[in-house]
Amino acid sequence: MATNRWLRPEVYPLFAAVGVAIGICGLQLVRNMRINPEVRVNKEKRAAGILENFEEGEKYAEHAIRKFARSRPPEIFPNLNRFFSDPQKN
Repeated sequence: MATNRWLRPEVYPLFAAVGVAIGICGLQLVRNMRINPEVRVNKEKRAAGILENFEEGEKYAEHAIRKFARSRPPEIFPNLNRFFSDPQKN
């Protein structure tokens, strides 16, 4: 049976990874449909043509996560990087 083949405990991490990926794609799709200034779902907004609304585009591009990440160092493990790059201090 197909259930015996696919519903084994070894396959659960695969289902979890695919589920997380589908969730991230769904959230990004909803985010773009709701607040992206270049996406227009309503017919009235589509009829407006190209809008020169730079403030709305800036607000969409400069969200809170990007502002937070900009002030952080571009490293995943800064302490570990310092440990291996400068062993004299340790």
